[in-house]
Amino acid sequence: MGINLTNFLSSKSKNKIMKEFQDLDHIDGVSISTVSANLYDDPRDDLVMFYFREGANYASVYTQSKIVSENIKWNLNQKIKKVFGLIVNTRNANCFTGKQGYRSLQKIAEEISLKLSEKQKIDEDQPRKIRSKEIIFGCTGTIGEIFPEEKIRNKIPDLIDKIKYTQNKLIWMKAALGIMTTDTQPKMAMEECHIGNSKIKIFGISKGSGMIQPNMATTLGYVFTDADVPNNILKKLLKKNIVTTFNAITCDSDTSTNDMVSIFSTAKIKHPKIKNVNDEKLNEFDFALNKVLLNLAKRVVADGEGASKFISIDVKNCKTEIDAKKIAFSIANSPLVKTAIAGEDPNWGRIIMAIGKAGVTINFEKISIRFGDFSIIKNGKLDENYKEDQISDYMKKNNIYISIDISSGSKTFTAYTMDLTKNYIEINADYRS
Repeated sequence: MGINLTNFLSSKSKNKIMKEFQDLDHIDGVSISTVSANLYDDPRDDLVMFYFREGANYASVYTQSKIVSENIKWNLNQKIKKVFGLIVNTRNANCFTGKQGYRSLQKIAEEISLKLSEKQKIDEDQPRKIRSKEIIFGCTGTIGEIFPEEKIRNKIPDLIDKIKYTQNKLIWMKAALGIMTTDTQPKMAMEECHIGNSKIKIFGISKGSGMIQPNMATTLGYVFTDADVPNNILKKLLKKNIVTTFNAITCDSDTSTNDMVSIFSTAKIKHPKIKNVNDEKLNEFDFALNKVLLNLAKRVVADGEGASKFISIDVKNCKTEIDAKKIAFSIANSPLVKTAIAGEDPNWGRIIMAIGKAGVTINFEKISIRFGDFSIIKNGKLDENYKEDQISDYMKKNNIYISIDISSGSKTFTAYTMDLTKNYIEINADYRS
């Protein structure tokens, strides 16, 4: 079939929950095509296109790294209201490729827009000419290698021929597998909700396994809805919901040059008009969008490079959300914390260390710490009921929950991370070999 089965079948992840895939089916206005451009010198799918026959409203958030890939530069330069195509390639990040990388995207966009315009004449009652600036890109893979323009351009006819106007779970799975790099699992999520009396679908796919700590989003994430939501409102919804989802995860504390999360609205479902982001008719949609983004973000962490544990770090009752986030990420990014959890060692002293280095003013006499349901620190002291053998048993679980109560206010932040194993080092030592 040409799908990326190698990583999928070799997965050593023990997190069975994250191996369950929802039944994404058809969503009006979205068409998908996947092919192999031989970017990995094997037949796996590595080039994916999402085609919006009537265009789609859209919004994106990108990495805040000071070094960004050429595809992000391209996307930011296209000042358009609707997008007609999203092209995603793996194996090559198109970063530090300079003029060659950017011009390659320009040539690919010109060729794809021409071919799609020809397809419009065949398939549509009212065909339109699609412009190159109405095509955007996602790129992922190795930084600094020459962008494989020729390989991708050679596959454009095949990419157009394989467009599927009707979707099903297999097609979505192929798309999710096609954008993977070191991932061992495809990442898909869906929710349904209502705007007025109209039922709305929200589907999403993502990729990411390493170089994960965002400052806006992380990895590549693409969300699709048949709702009719204007670009400015999509942007506000996305930025708001990124904070507690893709902006709440870390695998290794590194932010990619290519991070990108986008939402596309095909406007195929008729519902009451949305006037602003605070419109009460958006409440269900807002909640469902957050669930899709959080589901995808958690799947990225659960499939982190070499991960054997999924870790939730819940920091409660801080003066500010910023303080709570600093503490949560200080713990989540600590190699000492992550290796202790990998070794199933209940070394709570490393949690204390990570809290202390977070740079937040704290009254240590008020701190409480729990692992799962077990109290370890209570009001700044070791809980008199603490039994290390109980905590040792808890650390054998695949999902670890750590709760820290700072008792200085009412603000909370939850971060999600993974443990740090020998396999992480092996994966990254061998990444380009």
